[in-house]
Amino acid sequence: MLLELKYDEKGLIPAIIQDAENGDVLMMAYMNESSLKMTIDTGFTHFWSRSRQKYWKKGETSGNLQEVKEIFYDCDADALLIKVKQHGGVACHTGNRTCFFRKIELK
Repeated sequence: MLLELKYDEKGLIPAIIQDAENGDVLMMAYMNESSLKMTIDTGFTHFWSRSRQKYWKKGETSGNLQEVKEIFYDCDADALLIKVKQHGGVACHTGNRTCFFRKIELK
């Protein structure tokens, strides 16, 4: 399965994190092959931080862990959709439930 995935030139693939219970899109982060394997092996999301250049387990310091329920990949095999149970109720580092709390108003 992992061999089918298409990572970008930096070895990364975008991962959209969705609440498995209500469908809310919680966040988007990047994974590489190793962080995806850590996610599969542990059952909790792990990502690659582009700014810090290191792995991070979501919620490791805040307690807002993401327990993985299902992992999908798209038709082009270049994006992931990970359905999770969000522990702690907050996914965003700003303290909001989801990272998508700002809206562009349409005319």
